[in-house]
Amino acid sequence: MAGGLGSMAPSSQVAEKPVSAEPGLGHEQRSWRWLVCFLCFYGFLAQMRPGESFITPYLLSPAKNFTRKQVTNEITPVLSYSYLAVLVPVFLLTDYVRYKPVLVLQGLSFVSVWLLLVLGTSVLHMQFMEFFYSVTMAARIAYSSYIFSLVSPARYQRMAGYSRAAVLLGVFTSSVLGQLLVTVGRMSFTTLNYITLGFLGFSLVLTLFLKRPKRSLFFNRSERAGGAAAPSEVDRMHPGSGPAPGSKARPALLAGWRDWVLVRMLRELADNLRRAQLRLWSVWWVFNSSAYYLIVYYVHILWNVLSPSADYNGAADAASTLLGAITAFAAGFVNIRWDLWAKLVIAAVTAAQAGLVFLMYSTSSVWLCYVAFVLFRGFYQFLVPIATFQIASSLSKELCALVFGINTFLATVLKTVITLVVSDKRGLGLPVHSQFLVYFVYFLVLSVAYFVGALLVGLQHLWRGRHQPLPLSQELRSPSEEKAAQALGMQEGGLHSLQPEAPPPTPEDSAWTPGPASSGEHLKAKA
Repeated sequence: MAGGLGSMAPSSQVAEKPVSAEPGLGHEQRSWRWLVCFLCFYGFLAQMRPGESFITPYLLSPAKNFTRKQVTNEITPVLSYSYLAVLVPVFLLTDYVRYKPVLVLQGLSFVSVWLLLVLGTSVLHMQFMEFFYSVTMAARIAYSSYIFSLVSPARYQRMAGYSRAAVLLGVFTSSVLGQLLVTVGRMSFTTLNYITLGFLGFSLVLTLFLKRPKRSLFFNRSERAGGAAAPSEVDRMHPGSGPAPGSKARPALLAGWRDWVLVRMLRELADNLRRAQLRLWSVWWVFNSSAYYLIVYYVHILWNVLSPSADYNGAADAASTLLGAITAFAAGFVNIRWDLWAKLVIAAVTAAQAGLVFLMYSTSSVWLCYVAFVLFRGFYQFLVPIATFQIASSLSKELCALVFGINTFLATVLKTVITLVVSDKRGLGLPVHSQFLVYFVYFLVLSVAYFVGALLVGLQHLWRGRHQPLPLSQELRSPSEEKAAQALGMQEGGLHSLQPEAPPPTPEDSAWTPGPASSGEHLKAKA
């Protein structure tokens, strides 16, 4: 009846309907633009730490008067230990409290870092500084996850590009500004750190005006009209795994552990580990990123050893950030058969990194060491987006976040073990030059292993080419077998079509990265 009345409405009323919807669409568009501008401005300003590239020279300067051995073997190792301790709790807390409180925590931790840096006088104070810095590293995921929780899936890709560009621009601008203030303005490291503290205080104030999302990935999923939580992508991929519609909800104490979302995700992940590319790029993420960050942690100390008076750390960080952005962008245009060439590409890049680490170890020129570090970071950033796509391309959004989280945790465990054995005074306590020799051997062993794997893949490919068996479709089968095979193919096609609309942020874009990125000894993973 309503439809009949509607169809009898005058044509002028029908024509006016789109006009009446325009104000709402205009308001939504304005709201979207305001949200993009504010979040990008916050992301840019949060990276404005011009004193970060000069923390090591500041600690070794007469203003602080710490020894190189104290910085290398007592202060810096605390970062790896504390990061391992806070990584998982901060990740879970980020989702549980819906991002904004963790962003505020990150801002408070940054302010604490620079207050301790400026006012601290003992090794213990600097170790607490490293602890608070580890909290800021673990909380990086909150920014990128926060962005994706506020916008519609149709805008994921654009928002990811905008936020990534804002972060990289902030890192680059911060490094260039710090370098100009030191070399051109002849500003002291103490004054530079006070300026950094001012930037951080302002970015902390901005976090208070951020909108708190109503949903998150795991603990606070959106609700349906009936009040029930919307199913996750794992639930949609396996609709039969949950309770039947209309069935009474079981008491919490009697709920089977198999129905827990995390347990179902782990079971699904175990099935996905059969994919060779997922295993390969996860192994690369764990082993290569752990050593990469150790190089980033300790390279500023190496520069100080080579030339205590050369204060061009900011320029090196800016150049490495710019090259990393260029190589990451170029990686998106590489179109090869990754199932065949992935190990060879990884082996070649890792071998190049090994050569650059050896150059940093063997050279006596700080300028050559600068160039080697810039190229080293560029090679790593080239593979990060490729690894991200290869891991995320066939996983649901929840599984993708879980895989990146597990990879980052395992890399942090490995990094902590290496730090304890190589750097810590309770282990070998090696000077920074000897540490870089260890890292060279580490990358060399990895490159040899990848080359052997690439050789095996090539031989296997040649063997299959010469002894290709008849395709399964050409074998004689009964009609019932043909129907069963077709039905199975249709089911598999349906499962593979359930791809996430946009992969979640990676450790290089956020904390579980490797995904954005900080520069300098404390520039851990900004880009």
